[in-house]
Amino acid sequence: MLSFAQQVKSELARSPFAGNCCSLAEIKAFLQVNGSLVLGKNTRKILIPTEYAPVARRLFMLFKQAFKITPDILTYQKNRLRKKSSYLIQLPGREDTSKVLGDLGFLCFSRESETAFEHTCCRRAFLRGVFLAGGYLTNPEREYHLEIVVPYQTYAEEIAQLFSLFKQEIRYFQRKDDFVLYLKGAEKIGDFLRIIAAHSGLLNFENIRVIKEVRNQTNRLVNCETANLTKTIFASQDQIQNIRLIQRTVGLENISPTLREVANLRLSYPEATLKELGDLARPSLSKSSVNHRLRRLGALARKIQKRQQAEIIQKGRNF
Repeated sequence: MLSFAQQVKSELARSPFAGNCCSLAEIKAFLQVNGSLVLGKNTRKILIPTEYAPVARRLFMLFKQAFKITPDILTYQKNRLRKKSSYLIQLPGREDTSKVLGDLGFLCFSRESETAFEHTCCRRAFLRGVFLAGGYLTNPEREYHLEIVVPYQTYAEEIAQLFSLFKQEIRYFQRKDDFVLYLKGAEKIGDFLRIIAAHSGLLNFENIRVIKEVRNQTNRLVNCETANLTKTIFASQDQIQNIRLIQRTVGLENISPTLREVANLRLSYPEATLKELGDLARPSLSKSSVNHRLRRLGALARKIQKRQQAEIIQKGRNF
């Protein structure tokens, strides 16, 4: 079963090809994030690894569309214990390699000569390629977290600048030799999926987000109700103990009718709320009235307890 990140990448890898400028922007993203250049005495070639077959096929088609070049696709296994194959896109020709590097601005070392993305479609294509090459998205059912790993700080700054053009802020930090750009929060990640045109991924993401929020809201309501019920039960137990004390010592028939009515209702309905007790009274009482009378019963019970304690102390002294 594909992970959520794999599902999004699979969708992006199958997205329609746009104009030539967008293909160039997407290829440049792959080269910046995880491309490598192999130089030798008689060798100059570009290597781009990927773990996903759909991404390898897309890279193959991008080079054919943008440069009329047919790259090689090699398969290999990173670990003998893993049966899943990885893929390596290779441009072995010196002339093809030089043409790709030159057209994408990698052979010019001044910042002014860097490839600029004047069109919004090219910016979207570049960010799409960045995510395909080095992006990771956690399952939104667990948390909202997106990462993009690049090898150099200048690349991280360029990506952050592109995000700002879409009114988004992305932060980055250094992790060993790499730089990690990250987004946290459902709204920011949803906006990014919208920018790179991951429509199905965005729809699934929003569905999970809504279900998660409803579940969390339900849990909060249940916890709140449970806490209120627990509070009501403990308060009811204290009230019943006070009423039983008054009943044994003074007698309910010897207290005022208003207090006697509330005391009898509490004994008859130990789990009822104050509002429910007020509705049972004749005539009905407000919640505050019931609470006031229960407080008076509690004060009377405390007086009885103090009197009993004083009698016990006095008997101890006489003894």
